[in-house]
Formats: sequence, C-alpha cells, structure tokens
Amino acid sequence: MSAVVSTKIPIYQVSAFARGPFTGNPAAVCPLESWLADAVMQGIAAENNLSETAFFVARQDGDFDLRWFTPTVEVDLCGHATLASGHIVLNVLGGAGQRATFHTRSGQLHVERRGELLALDLPAKRPVAVDDAELADRLEMVLGARPLEVLDAGLPVAVFDEERQVAELEPDFAKMLASGLRWVSVTAPAMDGETDFMSRYFAPGSGIDEDPVTGSAHGWLAPYWSARLGKRELASRQVSRRGGWLECEDRGERVMVAGRVNEYLAGEIVVPGE
Repeated sequence: MSAVVSTKIPIYQVSAFARGPFTGNPAAVCPLESWLADAVMQGIAAENNLSETAFFVARQDGDFDLRWFTPTVEVDLCGHATLASGHIVLNVLGGAGQRATFHTRSGQLHVERRGELLALDLPAKRPVAVDDAELADRLEMVLGARPLEVLDAGLPVAVFDEERQVAELEPDFAKMLASGLRWVSVTAPAMDGETDFMSRYFAPGSGIDEDPVTGSAHGWLAPYWSARLGKRELASRQVSRRGGWLECEDRGERVMVAGRVNEYLAGEIVVPGE
C-alpha cells in the first residue's frame, strides 16, 4: 500500500478593519502555487471556521487570482478577506510597489497603501428604496424591530432611524432562512460624533449568522449615506461583538473602503494527498 503524500501550504490569519487585538473581521489567507481542488479549499475553509478563507495564486503579469470561501460556500465578493490578502502580498510576501491587484469573480480589485491604512476599491451599488409592506413585515418578524425604510441592493437593506435599534437587534436566523431572507444588511445614522453611519450584516444563507465586519456591504452603504448626508468621504462603524471601523469614499462607479489590519497567526496547514 503506497503512502499518502501530504502537502504543506502557508496560512495567515489577519483581522481587517480592526482597532487593536481581537477586533475587526478575521480572515484566513492561503497563498498557493497552484489551485487546489475546490472540495479541498472548501474543506479548509470549513476547518478554519472563519467568515472567509481567501486563496490566491500569483499570475505571470504580477497580479493575483483570488477566491473566497465561507465555511459552507464559495462567494462572489468579500471585502475584508481581500484587504487581508493585500496585506499579505504587500507586507508579508514582499510585494513590490504600493498596490496589489486581484482578479476575482467580481472583476479586478485593488488593495493599496493609504498612509497607515490599506484601501480596497469595490464596485458601487446604488440601493433603491422599495415600497413593499410584505417585505417590511418579514424583516420586522426576523429582526424584532420594524425598519424605517427598506432598500434594494440586490438584497434587502433595513434602514433604522436610531443607532440603538440596530445595536439591540437579536435576529431569529431560523426564521430568516425560512422566510427566504438569506442575507440582510441593516444600518442607521451614527451618534458617536466620530462616524457617519453604523451597520450590521446577517448572512445565514452563506453559513454566517452575523459577519463581524463586512467590507463588501459598504459598496452599497457608502453610496446610500453619501447621497443622504451630502458628503463623499464617510466614516463607518460595524457594531458586531468584535466591532469594525472603515473609512469610505464614494467615487461614483467605485467605492474606496480603507481600514487597519492586524496580524494574528502565521503557520502551515497540512493538506492530505489524494
């Protein structure tokens, strides 16, 4: 019987949009020489049990191909794991220059240095207000509070008028899935004098009840609050248990989202051979 040959690959755990230890959204990042089988990458993501695990492979042109997996599915876009991947390329692997370019399911994404922060550009979505009493009823049922306004950004965005309402939400995730609400973004104006708006993000449809910090959600939150507040540059806070802080800039068809990054772990994982 022949021996099974295992492969060791590097792994880093990095918290994006953080303000110190144990804040922000932790992502696992695995640089690869070539792609592993999809089932293996999904298995690694499930084993890591973080919101996302990112895998990237260097291209001949100096850019990188990048994919993201939650513990249960591959996703089309992930902001915090892209910022974490940019940190690994620029600050750990010795990437040249000020910017890393990733090719993804959602097109090219760039991570660049912005003073002490790293900044990520995202495609912008302009959410549209919807007059849908049945949807508002469902959101009230699963969130425990009725939103002031409901927006459509490709998923429902529940807008509340008070920060306290968002912070105190206790969603029923079983009801959320049963009612067809696989992903829900919630937001309200911030009252701390430091940030312009705050948010939370629930994604039971992707195997994540509450995402600690959701960079991709700011692709629609920043344009909404930019129009509502009449300002192009905004500061945002995500009020999960860990907490996250983001600097946003509405650039029309793109949104720039910047934050701090904390390294937590570096090592190797062993991937059994077939």
